[in-house]
Amino acid sequence: MTDSAIYIDTRTVCEEDLDELNHVNNLQYLRWTLKTASAHSKRVGWTPDRYREAGTAWIVRSHKITYKLPAQLGDEIEIRTWLEELDRVSALRKYEIVRKSDERLCAMAETRWVFVDLHTLKLMPIPDEVREAFVVSDR
Repeated sequence: MTDSAIYIDTRTVCEEDLDELNHVNNLQYLRWTLKTASAHSKRVGWTPDRYREAGTAWIVRSHKITYKLPAQLGDEIEIRTWLEELDRVSALRKYEIVRKSDERLCAMAETRWVFVDLHTLKLMPIPDEVREAFVVSDR
């Protein structure tokens, strides 16, 4: 599900997502953000194969996650993501992880992605065709 700037992925918390306290494991939130970012990119036409064919890739420079409310077994979760910044060689992607039943915020996250040449792994300018595929939100 998506609009012009915000992409939304939905997941239901299962036993494999839980830690020893029966809350969603911290690493699972990170996995969800990465999968949702990839799904958003696919939705706008940039699949992993297309990036590989272009000899380019996004790689993570940094992650930040703030936990607000633990998600638990059976909770239906929305992972909402959008680009807040898109500069010459990087993008700042924001996320909200929300429990659908009451719209309560479980976590907020952000990832700084950098665009690289796939063969050298050196930073490179984001090509116009990639830049034009994404809408930057002022959310």
